[in-house]
Amino acid sequence: MKLEQFTGPIEKLLDLIEERKLEITELNLAEVTADFLTYLDMLTDADGTQTNAEKSPRLLADFIVVASQLLLIKSKALLPNFQLTGEEEKDVKDLQNRLHFYRQFKPAMGHLKKLWEQNNISISRPLFSGRPAFFYPADNIKINDLYKLVKGIFETIQQLSEKSQTIKSSLITLEEKIEEIMNRLGPARLNDVSHSGRPDLNFGKLAKEKPRSEIIVLFLALLHLLAKQLIKVEQKKQFSDIMIEKR
Repeated sequence: MKLEQFTGPIEKLLDLIEERKLEITELNLAEVTADFLTYLDMLTDADGTQTNAEKSPRLLADFIVVASQLLLIKSKALLPNFQLTGEEEKDVKDLQNRLHFYRQFKPAMGHLKKLWEQNNISISRPLFSGRPAFFYPADNIKINDLYKLVKGIFETIQQLSEKSQTIKSSLITLEEKIEEIMNRLGPARLNDVSHSGRPDLNFGKLAKEKPRSEIIVLFLALLHLLAKQLIKVEQKKQFSDIMIEKR
């Protein structure tokens, strides 16, 4: 599938919110998370060609960062005991501030684009137009001053490298969590069956005593199975347990 117009993560997220005529709140960001993830999945063309996002790894990374923040918001909205850390709360607030800022300046951006397309460009120093960049130091600068500055940079880099450390973490794959859910939904044991005769499995049991990173991957696995219509889920009220059943 080819995208008619490629947009950045903040611009696309704001479009999704404005399409539904929503305000910029945590609850509304949770509501458009699925649409944003769908757009992220569409960034790779079906015919194998590259999109603008894939040609720019930095831009694709920006999409992934925003998607991870939205998943935190979605997890907080759906899971009763899911608490964000102070840093994660700050990231969520920063995302909301960026959306408000972009909404305010969006009309001005359209005006600047129109002016740019008119090609009425002025250059303060026509002599430098089209010339490559070059180093033009002040008349009073000395070699010793440059040496001290460069030496200071290398000393700072050396200090940072000495403080660096390798942190080992186990890699949790989406496939492993999908298999875990399906295995738990296998043949029901006697003590795992509710009065209705169906396997009694809820997300709270799956996520119990697991680290935050594993809970997020587990939640993604749940969304994947739900999208593939391999399971059914039910949440009777907000912040209650998410009940999972095999289709």
